[in-house]
Amino acid sequence: MTDSRLAGCGTALATPFTAHGQIDERALRGFVDWQLDEGIDFLVPCGSTGEAATMTLAEHRRVVEITVEQVRGRVPVVAGAGSNDTVKAIEISRLMREAGATHLLHVSPMYNKPPQRGIRAHFTAIADAVELPIVVYNVPGRTGSNIEASTTLDLAAHPRIVSVKEASGSLSQIADCIRGRPDGFTILSGDDELTLPILALGGDGLISVISNVVPRLMTQVVRLGRENKFEEARALHMRLLPWMRAAFMEPNPIPVKAALAMMDRFENVLRLPLVPMSDTIAPAVQSALRAAGALA
Repeated sequence: MTDSRLAGCGTALATPFTAHGQIDERALRGFVDWQLDEGIDFLVPCGSTGEAATMTLAEHRRVVEITVEQVRGRVPVVAGAGSNDTVKAIEISRLMREAGATHLLHVSPMYNKPPQRGIRAHFTAIADAVELPIVVYNVPGRTGSNIEASTTLDLAAHPRIVSVKEASGSLSQIADCIRGRPDGFTILSGDDELTLPILALGGDGLISVISNVVPRLMTQVVRLGRENKFEEARALHMRLLPWMRAAFMEPNPIPVKAALAMMDRFENVLRLPLVPMSDTIAPAVQSALRAAGALA
């Protein structure tokens, strides 16, 4: 790629499974086509929303291959490749490169909770080993450790580390990243509900969960915010706010998959230890989808 810069709205794709738990290739191809038809700026297969943690490496590669085949070069494909084992992360990254990904998404190492210098060493080793642009993913709620702003900015000096997906929930930390970043390094929200304030601070976009269901509307929110049309962006944000919240009433992607099944996009099948959505929150999800215009 001549331009590795990532901006706009990307969808953290949910992965469709058949009733027998296999990758549903037909549904995935149709889903990717629909996302592109709705105007999404880039796609992110095999992250936590895509249930990559329960995929074999062969399945992981196949999902990215299918996404790349359907995209046909029209938008970037940012493949999840994270692991808390640096050697394994490099191995997955090389597989994703062979599958045709244009970028890699690497989450901070989970569970073993390295210090900041270990986080720097982890990402630097991956960036040195694999010739694809890398998005650093900071999500302390899943990993158990935060990537501090100073660490993000140190990593941003590496020519192949081009962006951060920030889901720390700290606007102060995100502002520090925006203020200190080098030219060409983009700041992407990793939290749908914080996207508008992050754009107001000077952020560049979003890797979205709720855009699995409302790609056109969430892309519009981001575009309006980037154009400083905040009155219009705020109106759309408020329309989508019930869905932003309902989508996380149970752990992601449980409500998203239930919503996609309600829309007949694909089957509501998850892999253990994830389980289908509780009936008790179904009314809230349905109400939120109707408010967003995703359900009649």
